[in-house]
Amino acid sequence: QVQLVELGGGLVQAGGSLRLSCAASGRTLSEYRMGWFRQAVGKEREFVAAISWSGRSYYADSVKGRFTVSRDNAKNTVFLQMNSLKPEDTAVYYCAADGRYHSTSPFYTRRTEYDYWGRGTQVTVSS
Repeated sequence: QVQLVELGGGLVQAGGSLRLSCAASGRTLSEYRMGWFRQAVGKEREFVAAISWSGRSYYADSVKGRFTVSRDNAKNTVFLQMNSLKPEDTAVYYCAADGRYHSTSPFYTRRTEYDYWGRGTQVTVSS
């Protein structure tokens, strides 16, 4: 069974930076797509970023140029570096894993494409 644990959330001022990590256990995920989603109060969970098994990254328009997703396969960990944070970035951030080996699905922004989810970590950006 795959378990994902997000760390690094907290309170930061607008314009600041925060680095989230997602540590996986129960399965080596180096050959699987990983995603980051977020959910603000009263809103649907939305796609933030993803990184493929080949290392290619994808981003929502709202975070392009500010967020960077990366992975350290030796540590079975995925990261989300968040810079130039804005109050609208405030949300619970979730890490997710696509359980399909070397998936080439174009629907990586959809929640249903991911099989495993972490419990989330709160990110609050003050103005």
